[in-house]
Amino acid sequence: MAGTPDDDGVDLGISLEAVATIVDHARALQGKEEAGVADGEDADSEAALLEDSPDDLTAESLHAFIAELNEDEQASLIALAWTGRGDYGPEDWEEARALAAERNDGRDAAEYLLAMDNLGDLLAEGVAAFGLSIEDIER
Repeated sequence: MAGTPDDDGVDLGISLEAVATIVDHARALQGKEEAGVADGEDADSEAALLEDSPDDLTAESLHAFIAELNEDEQASLIALAWTGRGDYGPEDWEEARALAAERNDGRDAAEYLLAMDNLGDLLAEGVAAFGLSIEDIER
């Protein structure tokens, strides 16, 4: 799933399709958390409609998707989240990726990423910092 350089020569190290999938999944999970589905809640309520079903996206499935990425792709995701958060700019991309790879060595990148608030938005903002958009990606 490694990314390929676009016309401007930017190589994110992960495909935009993979990032878009993760963004969509993370945003769906965030929507569930914000809806506050609780045990004993009215089954017809809007929040209950977001509750997990067998075909629904879960944190476990997102964790598995991220865990299946190679180490370079995981480091790129972490660096994109940091860029989206404002910790790094596009001009610092290689430094951000190198630090992400170093800090991720021997750790669970999926767990780290899933602990971030608004992960989907951070990744989308990180991609946007490079003048790219995940909204244009076919899903």
